[in-house]
Formats: sequence, C-alpha cells, structure tokens
Amino acid sequence: MKDSKRISPSQVGKKLRRQFGAGILIIVPIGAAILILVWLFVTIDNILQPVTESLLGYKIPGLGLGITVVLIYLTGVIATNVVGKRLIGYGESLLARVPLFRYLYTGIKQILESFATPREGGFLQVVLVEFPQKGMRVIGFVTSESYVESGEKLLSVFIPTSPNPTSGYLEIVKENDVIRTDISIDDALKMVVSAGKVSLKEVIDKLGAEGSEN
Repeated sequence: MKDSKRISPSQVGKKLRRQFGAGILIIVPIGAAILILVWLFVTIDNILQPVTESLLGYKIPGLGLGITVVLIYLTGVIATNVVGKRLIGYGESLLARVPLFRYLYTGIKQILESFATPREGGFLQVVLVEFPQKGMRVIGFVTSESYVESGEKLLSVFIPTSPNPTSGYLEIVKENDVIRTDISIDDALKMVVSAGKVSLKEVIDKLGAEGSEN
C-alpha cells in the first residue's frame, strides 16, 4: 500500500489562516453591528430615562427608548396633517430667530431632507469631481447652480464621505471642471454607502473615456 499523501506544515498554516480569516469576516461585522445597536439603545434610552425614573421612582431599562420612539411617531403624525404643519411652521419661524440655533437647525434639516427626498428638493444631479487632488475623481451631488458676472456657471457640489454619506465636503466648482452623469441619486448613494462595492458601469465608462482623451 502506498502512503497517504502527507500535508505539509505550510499547507496546514494556509488552511488555518483561511479559516481564521473567514471567521473574522463573520464575527467582526456581527460584533460591530451589535455594539452600534447597543450604543444606540443606551444613548436613546438615556434621553428620557432620568424623567421616567423621577416619576416612577425606579428605573425600567428600555422605557426611555420606547417613549422616545412613540414621541417621534406622534410628531410625525402631527406633522402630516394641516394643523400640525402650521404649528410646526410657526415653531420653526420662532427658532429661526435664534442666531446660532437657526443655522444648526436649518442646516441639519436640509441635509436630512436631501437624503430623504433627493428627487424633490434635495440633490439636482450626480457628477464626478476632481477631488482631493488632480487626477482623482469622486462622486458628488449638485445642490445648486449659479452664475457669476462673467456669465460663467458655478456649481455647489456636496462630496459625501464613504460609507457615511451624511458627512462630507462642500465644493464650489466651475461647470467645466465636473463630469455630468445620468446616474440616479439612489444608485450613487448605494455606491457611496457600499464603499464602492456596488460599482456603477457609467462611472467606469466615463473615467475610461476621460483617460483615453488625456
């Protein structure tokens, strides 16, 4: 009988590393997701927990979170009817008179509205911008367009960070310095959130065409 094929130590090492790497790819995302959920739970729960504890005399874990969720829902119900819209509009007009708070409030609200309803009053178009240095291109969202005295068009472009698109940079660029695309806002956001894992063929094609021209 022939001896069975022996497995060398290097092969064993490669197999162990491969299996260990596969385990990391499963455990780390799960652990990170759990930690984020726990942090959100504790943070939101602590918002109203002191109030409920002072009223009831004892602490009920999760009660503050539950009340917060109910308050958010009730606020949404009020905001979607005619009377509620008027009350909220009046409240916002009062807040707009507070010097520092109005800039923070309106700025955060506009960003959230841009991501919640990008087609209605948010981003105008997806473009490719040369950033952060020459020769590199990133996805940007046109937020407004304007003209200078010379007649040249300037674009205000929001460049999101990946994978968190709610933060980023504001660039004011000339129209000739951007590459306009027909990519939908939703598809572009998917690419940003996935850190490029969801690739868009049009981006690749446009960058390839630009490179061939140079």
